[in-house]
Amino acid sequence: MAKQNAFYAQSGGVTAVINATACGVIETARKHRDKVGKVYAGRDGIIGALTEDLIDTSKESPAAIRALRYTPAGAFGSCRYKLKGFEENRAQYARLIEVFKAHHIGYFFYNGGNDSADTAYKVSQISGRLGYPVICVGIPKTVDNDLAVTDCCPGFGSVAKYVAVSIREAGFDVASMARTSTKVFVLEVMGRHAGWITAACGLAAEKAGDAPQILLFPEITFDSDKFLARVDQVVKQYGYCAIGVSEGLRNAEGGFLSESGLKDAFGHAQLGGVAPLIASLVKDRLGYKYHWAVADYLQRSARHIASKTDAQQAYAVGKAAVELAVKGRNAVMPVIVRKSNRPYRWAIEAADLKDIANKEKMMPREFITADGFHITAKCRQYLSPLIAGEDYPPYRNGLPDYVKLRNVAVPKKLSTGFKV
Repeated sequence: MAKQNAFYAQSGGVTAVINATACGVIETARKHRDKVGKVYAGRDGIIGALTEDLIDTSKESPAAIRALRYTPAGAFGSCRYKLKGFEENRAQYARLIEVFKAHHIGYFFYNGGNDSADTAYKVSQISGRLGYPVICVGIPKTVDNDLAVTDCCPGFGSVAKYVAVSIREAGFDVASMARTSTKVFVLEVMGRHAGWITAACGLAAEKAGDAPQILLFPEITFDSDKFLARVDQVVKQYGYCAIGVSEGLRNAEGGFLSESGLKDAFGHAQLGGVAPLIASLVKDRLGYKYHWAVADYLQRSARHIASKTDAQQAYAVGKAAVELAVKGRNAVMPVIVRKSNRPYRWAIEAADLKDIANKEKMMPREFITADGFHITAKCRQYLSPLIAGEDYPPYRNGLPDYVKLRNVAVPKKLSTGFKV
Protein backbone atom coordinates (compact mmCIF):
# COMPACT_ATOMS: atom_id res chain seq x y z
CA MET A 1 0.00 0.00 0.00
CA ALA A 2 1.32 3.45 -0.90
CA LYS A 3 2.10 5.63 2.07
CA GLN A 4 -0.77 7.74 3.28
CA ASN A 5 -1.14 10.88 5.32
CA ALA A 6 -2.24 10.98 8.96
CA PHE A 7 -4.90 13.05 10.68
CA TYR A 8 -4.43 14.02 14.33
CA ALA A 9 -7.05 15.81 16.45
CA GLN A 10 -7.28 16.99 20.03
CA SER A 11 -10.63 16.59 21.75
CA GLY A 12 -12.40 17.87 24.82
CA GLY A 13 -10.74 19.72 27.68
CA VAL A 14 -7.04 20.24 27.05
CA THR A 15 -4.23 19.56 29.54
CA ALA A 16 -0.76 20.72 30.50
CA VAL A 17 0.76 17.84 28.50
CA ILE A 18 -1.54 17.06 25.57
CA ASN A 19 0.87 18.88 23.29
CA ALA A 20 3.61 16.51 24.45
CA THR A 21 1.44 13.76 22.98
CA ALA A 22 1.11 15.73 19.74
CA CYS A 23 4.87 16.06 19.72
CA GLY A 24 5.21 12.29 20.14
CA VAL A 25 2.84 11.68 17.23
CA ILE A 26 4.48 14.14 14.84
CA GLU A 27 8.10 13.32 15.65
CA THR A 28 7.47 9.58 15.38
CA ALA A 29 5.54 9.96 12.12
CA ARG A 30 8.47 11.91 10.67
CA LYS A 31 10.67 8.90 11.44
CA HIS A 32 8.33 6.63 9.47
CA ARG A 33 8.30 8.52 6.19
CA ASP A 34 8.26 5.22 4.33
CA LYS A 35 4.71 4.63 5.58
CA VAL A 36 3.39 7.99 6.73
CA GLY A 37 3.27 11.03 4.49
CA LYS A 38 2.28 14.26 6.18
CA VAL A 39 0.58 14.69 9.53
CA TYR A 40 -2.45 16.93 9.23
CA ALA A 41 -3.99 18.30 12.42
CA GLY A 42 -7.63 19.23 12.78
CA ARG A 43 -8.12 22.89 13.54
CA ASP A 44 -10.31 22.86 16.65
CA GLY A 45 -10.39 19.09 16.86
CA ILE A 46 -12.71 16.86 14.86
CA ILE A 47 -14.47 19.97 13.55
CA GLY A 48 -11.37 20.53 11.45
CA ALA A 49 -11.98 17.24 9.67
CA LEU A 50 -15.67 17.85 9.10
CA THR A 51 -15.10 21.36 7.72
CA GLU A 52 -11.91 20.41 5.83
CA ASP A 53 -9.98 22.87 7.97
CA LEU A 54 -6.68 21.02 8.21
CA ILE A 55 -3.29 22.18 9.47
CA ASP A 56 -0.09 21.05 7.73
CA THR A 57 2.33 20.19 10.54
CA SER A 58 5.11 19.61 7.99
CA LYS A 59 5.38 23.40 7.76
CA GLU A 60 6.64 23.50 11.35
CA SER A 61 10.34 23.25 12.13
CA PRO A 62 11.72 20.38 14.23
CA ALA A 63 12.48 22.93 16.96
CA ALA A 64 8.87 24.16 17.02
CA ILE A 65 7.50 20.62 17.24
CA ARG A 66 10.03 19.78 19.94
CA ALA A 67 8.87 22.83 21.94
CA LEU A 68 5.36 21.36 22.08
CA ARG A 69 6.64 19.08 24.84
CA TYR A 70 6.75 22.09 27.15
CA THR A 71 3.66 24.01 25.99
CA PRO A 72 0.24 23.64 27.64
CA ALA A 73 -3.26 23.57 26.10
CA GLY A 74 -4.12 22.46 22.56
CA ALA A 75 -1.68 23.76 19.97
CA PHE A 76 -4.14 23.06 17.14
CA GLY A 77 -7.34 23.84 19.03
CA SER A 78 -9.80 21.42 20.58
CA CYS A 79 -13.57 21.17 20.77
CA ARG A 80 -16.46 19.57 22.59
CA TYR A 81 -18.29 18.00 19.68
CA LYS A 82 -19.82 14.54 19.87
CA LEU A 83 -20.39 12.53 16.72
CA LYS A 84 -23.76 10.83 16.85
CA GLY A 85 -24.36 7.17 16.04
CA PHE A 86 -23.92 6.12 12.43
CA GLU A 87 -27.62 5.55 11.86
CA GLU A 88 -28.50 8.87 13.51
CA ASN A 89 -26.20 10.94 11.35
CA ARG A 90 -24.64 9.04 8.50
CA ALA A 91 -23.74 12.36 6.87
CA GLN A 92 -21.11 13.14 9.53
CA TYR A 93 -19.24 9.92 8.89
CA ALA A 94 -19.64 10.20 5.13
CA ARG A 95 -18.12 13.68 5.36
CA LEU A 96 -15.16 12.47 7.42
CA ILE A 97 -14.40 9.80 4.87
CA GLU A 98 -14.86 12.27 2.03
CA VAL A 99 -12.26 14.58 3.58
CA PHE A 100 -9.90 11.72 4.43
CA LYS A 101 -10.13 10.38 0.90
CA ALA A 102 -9.56 13.81 -0.69
CA HIS A 103 -6.38 14.29 1.35
CA HIS A 104 -5.11 10.69 1.15
CA ILE A 105 -5.48 10.21 4.91
CA GLY A 106 -5.14 6.59 5.96
CA TYR A 107 -4.40 7.07 9.67
CA PHE A 108 -6.68 8.72 12.22
CA PHE A 109 -5.28 9.60 15.67
CA TYR A 110 -7.89 10.92 18.12
CA ASN A 111 -6.43 12.31 21.34
CA GLY A 112 -9.11 12.51 24.01
CA GLY A 113 -11.21 10.82 26.67
CA ASN A 114 -14.17 8.45 26.81
CA ASP A 115 -16.24 10.08 24.07
CA SER A 116 -13.20 10.39 21.79
CA ALA A 117 -12.41 6.69 22.21
CA ASP A 118 -15.99 5.99 21.18
CA THR A 119 -15.65 8.20 18.08
CA ALA A 120 -12.37 6.58 17.04
CA TYR A 121 -13.92 3.14 17.47
CA LYS A 122 -16.97 4.07 15.40
CA VAL A 123 -14.83 5.45 12.58
CA SER A 124 -12.67 2.32 12.64
CA GLN A 125 -15.77 0.19 12.10
CA ILE A 126 -17.63 2.42 9.69
CA SER A 127 -14.87 3.57 7.35
CA GLY A 128 -14.68 0.16 5.70
CA ARG A 129 -18.44 0.11 5.19
CA LEU A 130 -18.14 3.45 3.44
CA GLY A 131 -15.51 2.10 1.06
CA TYR A 132 -12.39 3.77 2.46
CA PRO A 133 -10.80 1.81 5.34
CA VAL A 134 -8.88 3.99 7.81
CA ILE A 135 -6.60 2.81 10.62
CA CYS A 136 -7.93 4.45 13.77
CA VAL A 137 -5.95 4.75 16.99
CA GLY A 138 -7.29 6.48 20.08
CA ILE A 139 -4.78 8.26 22.30
CA PRO A 140 -5.61 8.65 26.00
CA LYS A 141 -6.02 12.07 27.57
CA THR A 142 -8.10 13.30 30.46
CA VAL A 143 -7.39 15.20 33.64
CA ASP A 144 -10.24 13.29 35.28
CA ASN A 145 -8.21 10.04 35.17
CA ASP A 146 -11.38 8.07 34.48
CA LEU A 147 -10.52 6.10 31.33
CA ALA A 148 -10.93 2.35 31.63
CA VAL A 149 -8.07 -0.14 31.16
CA THR A 150 -5.16 2.34 31.37
CA ASP A 151 -3.53 2.60 34.82
CA CYS A 152 -3.63 6.39 34.61
CA CYS A 153 -4.43 9.06 32.04
CA PRO A 154 -1.96 11.55 30.57
CA GLY A 155 -2.89 14.97 31.88
CA PHE A 156 -3.95 13.74 35.29
CA GLY A 157 -0.52 13.56 36.92
CA SER A 158 0.16 17.25 36.28
CA VAL A 159 -3.25 18.34 37.58
CA ALA A 160 -2.68 16.15 40.62
CA LYS A 161 0.67 17.80 41.26
CA TYR A 162 -0.82 21.28 40.86
CA VAL A 163 -3.71 20.79 43.28
CA ALA A 164 -1.54 19.04 45.87
CA VAL A 165 1.00 21.86 45.76
CA SER A 166 -1.72 24.54 45.80
CA ILE A 167 -3.61 23.23 48.80
CA ARG A 168 -0.38 22.63 50.72
CA GLU A 169 0.71 26.23 50.12
CA ALA A 170 -2.75 27.63 50.87
CA GLY A 171 -2.79 25.56 54.03
CA PHE A 172 0.36 27.27 55.28
CA ASP A 173 -1.21 30.63 54.50
CA VAL A 174 -4.46 29.91 56.35
CA ALA A 175 -2.66 28.39 59.34
CA SER A 176 -0.61 31.56 59.76
CA MET A 177 -3.71 33.79 59.82
CA ALA A 178 -6.22 31.56 61.59
CA ARG A 179 -5.98 33.04 65.09
CA THR A 180 -7.47 36.39 64.08
CA SER A 181 -8.75 35.86 60.54
CA THR A 182 -9.70 33.05 58.12
CA LYS A 183 -10.18 29.65 59.71
CA VAL A 184 -11.60 27.65 56.79
CA PHE A 185 -10.31 27.43 53.22
CA VAL A 186 -12.12 25.51 50.46
CA LEU A 187 -10.49 24.53 47.13
CA GLU A 188 -12.82 23.29 44.39
CA VAL A 189 -11.25 20.98 41.82
CA MET A 190 -12.47 19.22 38.69
CA GLY A 191 -14.06 15.78 38.72
CA ARG A 192 -17.63 15.20 37.59
CA HIS A 193 -18.16 11.59 38.67
CA ALA A 194 -14.73 10.40 39.75
CA GLY A 195 -12.81 11.94 42.64
CA TRP A 196 -9.27 11.34 41.43
CA ILE A 197 -8.28 15.02 41.46
CA THR A 198 -9.85 15.54 44.87
CA ALA A 199 -7.87 12.53 46.09
CA ALA A 200 -4.67 14.10 44.74
CA CYS A 201 -5.21 17.07 47.09
CA GLY A 202 -4.82 14.53 49.88
CA LEU A 203 -1.21 13.88 48.94
CA ALA A 204 -0.33 17.21 50.58
CA ALA A 205 -1.35 15.85 54.00
CA GLU A 206 1.49 13.60 55.10
CA LYS A 207 0.68 13.58 58.82
CA ALA A 208 -2.28 14.30 61.08
CA GLY A 209 -3.26 17.95 61.02
CA ASP A 210 -1.69 18.74 57.64
CA ALA A 211 -3.80 20.49 55.02
CA PRO A 212 -6.14 19.37 53.62
CA GLN A 213 -7.82 17.89 56.67
CA ILE A 214 -11.06 17.14 54.78
CA LEU A 215 -11.77 15.89 51.26
CA LEU A 216 -15.23 15.72 49.69
CA PHE A 217 -15.56 13.12 46.92
CA PRO A 218 -18.31 12.65 44.31
CA GLU A 219 -18.32 8.95 45.24
CA ILE A 220 -19.38 9.78 48.80
CA THR A 221 -22.85 11.25 49.37
CA PHE A 222 -22.55 14.64 51.04
CA ASP A 223 -23.92 14.70 54.59
CA SER A 224 -23.95 18.30 55.81
CA ASP A 225 -24.31 17.48 59.50
CA LYS A 226 -21.47 14.98 59.47
CA PHE A 227 -19.32 17.39 57.46
CA LEU A 228 -19.92 20.37 59.74
CA ALA A 229 -19.15 18.31 62.82
CA ARG A 230 -15.81 17.33 61.29
CA VAL A 231 -14.98 20.93 60.32
CA ASP A 232 -15.70 22.11 63.85
CA GLN A 233 -13.58 19.33 65.32
CA VAL A 234 -10.64 20.12 63.01
CA VAL A 235 -10.74 23.88 63.69
CA LYS A 236 -10.84 23.33 67.44
CA GLN A 237 -7.98 20.81 67.28
CA TYR A 238 -5.67 22.49 64.75
CA GLY A 239 -6.85 26.08 64.61
CA TYR A 240 -7.91 25.96 60.97
CA CYS A 241 -9.34 23.63 58.31
CA ALA A 242 -8.46 23.24 54.61
CA ILE A 243 -10.94 21.38 52.42
CA GLY A 244 -10.61 19.91 48.93
CA VAL A 245 -13.95 19.39 47.16
CA SER A 246 -14.93 17.92 43.83
CA GLU A 247 -17.16 19.91 41.50
CA GLY A 248 -19.22 16.71 41.22
CA LEU A 249 -20.18 16.51 44.89
CA ARG A 250 -23.64 14.93 45.22
CA ASN A 251 -26.51 15.22 47.67
CA ALA A 252 -28.60 12.40 49.15
CA GLU A 253 -30.89 12.43 46.11
CA GLY A 254 -27.93 11.85 43.80
CA GLY A 255 -28.00 15.33 42.27
CA PHE A 256 -24.99 17.61 41.88
CA LEU A 257 -24.83 20.30 44.55
CA SER A 258 -23.53 22.78 41.97
CA GLU A 259 -25.55 21.83 38.89
CA SER A 260 -26.53 24.95 36.95
CA GLY A 261 -29.15 23.31 34.72
CA LEU A 262 -27.01 23.86 31.61
CA LYS A 263 -25.50 21.09 29.47
CA ASP A 264 -22.24 20.97 27.52
CA ALA A 265 -21.86 19.69 23.94
CA PHE A 266 -21.55 16.09 25.19
CA GLY A 267 -24.81 16.35 27.14
CA HIS A 268 -23.02 16.52 30.51
CA ALA A 269 -24.37 18.77 33.25
CA GLN A 270 -22.50 22.08 33.50
CA LEU A 271 -20.92 22.21 36.95
CA GLY A 272 -19.01 24.72 39.04
CA GLY A 273 -19.57 26.74 42.18
CA VAL A 274 -19.65 24.08 44.88
CA ALA A 275 -16.83 25.79 46.84
CA PRO A 276 -18.85 28.91 47.72
CA LEU A 277 -21.79 26.70 48.66
CA ILE A 278 -19.66 24.69 51.08
CA ALA A 279 -17.95 27.79 52.45
CA SER A 280 -21.27 29.58 53.01
CA LEU A 281 -22.62 26.53 54.83
CA VAL A 282 -19.65 26.65 57.19
CA LYS A 283 -20.16 30.37 57.82
CA ASP A 284 -23.92 30.08 58.34
CA ARG A 285 -23.81 27.09 60.66
CA LEU A 286 -20.46 27.44 62.44
CA GLY A 287 -19.69 31.14 62.10
CA TYR A 288 -16.11 30.64 60.90
CA LYS A 289 -14.58 33.16 58.53
CA TYR A 290 -13.71 31.52 55.21
CA HIS A 291 -12.03 31.88 51.84
CA TRP A 292 -12.60 29.71 48.82
CA ALA A 293 -10.99 29.22 45.42
CA VAL A 294 -11.83 27.36 42.22
CA ALA A 295 -8.82 25.81 40.49
CA ASP A 296 -10.76 25.67 37.18
CA TYR A 297 -8.54 26.12 34.09
CA LEU A 298 -5.47 26.87 36.22
CA GLN A 299 -5.20 23.24 37.33
CA ARG A 300 -5.16 21.81 33.81
CA SER A 301 -2.99 24.49 32.16
CA ALA A 302 -0.18 24.67 34.73
CA ARG A 303 2.70 23.43 32.58
CA HIS A 304 5.17 25.33 34.76
CA ILE A 305 4.69 22.73 37.49
CA ALA A 306 3.91 19.64 35.41
CA SER A 307 4.74 16.17 36.67
CA LYS A 308 7.77 14.69 34.94
CA THR A 309 6.12 11.27 35.00
CA ASP A 310 3.04 12.71 33.31
CA ALA A 311 5.02 14.53 30.62
CA GLN A 312 6.98 11.37 29.82
CA GLN A 313 3.84 9.25 29.62
CA ALA A 314 2.05 11.82 27.45
CA TYR A 315 4.86 11.73 24.90
CA ALA A 316 5.09 7.94 25.09
CA VAL A 317 1.43 7.33 24.19
CA GLY A 318 1.75 9.63 21.15
CA LYS A 319 4.85 7.79 19.99
CA ALA A 320 3.25 4.39 20.56
CA ALA A 321 0.09 5.40 18.67
CA VAL A 322 2.07 5.92 15.47
CA GLU A 323 4.07 2.73 15.97
CA LEU A 324 0.85 0.76 16.37
CA ALA A 325 -0.70 2.37 13.29
CA VAL A 326 2.21 1.68 10.96
CA LYS A 327 2.02 -1.96 12.05
CA GLY A 328 -1.59 -2.01 10.90
CA ARG A 329 -3.16 -2.10 14.36
CA ASN A 330 -6.69 -0.73 14.07
CA ALA A 331 -9.26 0.21 16.72
CA VAL A 332 -6.71 0.22 19.53
CA MET A 333 -5.36 2.63 22.12
CA PRO A 334 -1.89 2.71 23.70
CA VAL A 335 -2.43 2.45 27.45
CA ILE A 336 -0.19 2.78 30.49
CA VAL A 337 0.44 -0.41 32.44
CA ARG A 338 1.93 -0.23 35.93
CA LYS A 339 4.62 -2.84 36.42
CA SER A 340 5.60 -1.99 39.99
CA ASN A 341 5.11 0.67 42.66
CA ARG A 342 8.52 0.73 44.32
CA PRO A 343 10.42 1.47 42.26
CA TYR A 344 7.71 2.86 40.00
CA ARG A 345 7.87 1.17 36.61
CA TRP A 346 5.44 1.43 33.72
CA ALA A 347 5.12 0.35 30.10
CA ILE A 348 2.89 1.07 27.12
CA GLU A 349 0.67 -1.70 25.76
CA ALA A 350 -2.19 -1.81 23.26
CA ALA A 351 -5.83 -2.16 24.34
CA ASP A 352 -8.97 -2.49 22.23
CA LEU A 353 -10.97 0.72 21.84
CA LYS A 354 -14.21 -1.18 22.37
CA ASP A 355 -13.08 -1.95 25.92
CA ILE A 356 -12.49 1.75 26.65
CA ALA A 357 -15.20 3.62 24.73
CA ASN A 358 -17.89 5.17 26.93
CA LYS A 359 -16.64 3.47 30.10
CA GLU A 360 -15.72 5.32 33.29
CA LYS A 361 -13.18 4.30 35.94
CA MET A 362 -14.28 5.45 39.38
CA MET A 363 -12.25 5.77 42.56
CA PRO A 364 -12.22 2.40 44.36
CA ARG A 365 -13.92 2.61 47.76
CA GLU A 366 -10.76 1.20 49.31
CA PHE A 367 -8.96 4.40 48.23
CA ILE A 368 -11.20 6.47 50.51
CA THR A 369 -11.06 6.30 54.31
CA ALA A 370 -13.93 4.65 56.16
CA ASP A 371 -15.31 8.03 57.29
CA GLY A 372 -15.32 9.25 53.66
CA PHE A 373 -13.20 12.34 54.35
CA HIS A 374 -9.69 11.42 53.15
CA ILE A 375 -7.49 9.03 51.17
CA THR A 376 -6.07 5.71 52.35
CA ALA A 377 -2.47 4.54 52.26
CA LYS A 378 -3.35 2.40 49.24
CA CYS A 379 -4.59 5.47 47.37
CA ARG A 380 -1.43 7.38 48.28
CA GLN A 381 0.67 4.49 46.96
CA TYR A 382 -1.20 4.67 43.65
CA LEU A 383 -1.06 8.46 43.31
CA SER A 384 2.41 9.34 44.54
CA PRO A 385 4.43 8.14 41.51
CA LEU A 386 2.14 10.05 39.14
CA ILE A 387 3.20 13.45 40.49
CA ALA A 388 6.88 12.56 40.79
CA GLY A 389 9.57 14.69 39.21
CA GLU A 390 9.74 18.16 37.73
CA ASP A 391 9.90 18.96 34.03
CA TYR A 392 10.19 22.72 33.88
CA PRO A 393 9.69 24.53 30.58
CA PRO A 394 12.33 26.97 29.34
CA TYR A 395 11.93 30.49 30.75
CA ARG A 396 12.46 33.87 29.09
CA ASN A 397 12.17 37.23 30.83
CA GLY A 398 10.92 35.49 33.95
CA LEU A 399 8.05 33.70 32.22
CA PRO A 400 7.63 30.27 30.60
CA ASP A 401 8.67 30.43 26.95
CA TYR A 402 5.87 28.55 25.19
CA VAL A 403 5.67 27.95 21.44
CA LYS A 404 2.94 29.25 19.14
CA LEU A 405 2.81 27.26 15.92
CA ARG A 406 2.22 28.81 12.52
CA ASN A 407 -0.66 26.39 11.87
CA VAL A 408 -0.54 26.73 8.09
CA ALA A 409 -3.80 25.64 6.47
CA VAL A 410 -3.90 22.79 3.97
CA PRO A 411 -5.48 23.93 0.66
CA LYS A 412 -9.05 22.67 0.38
CA LYS A 413 -9.86 20.12 -2.29
CA LEU A 414 -13.60 19.77 -1.89
CA SER A 415 -16.05 22.16 -3.47
CA THR A 416 -18.76 21.62 -0.87
CA GLY A 417 -18.67 22.74 2.72
CA PHE A 418 -20.14 21.12 5.83
CA LYS A 419 -21.99 22.84 8.63
CA VAL A 420 -21.36 21.74 12.23
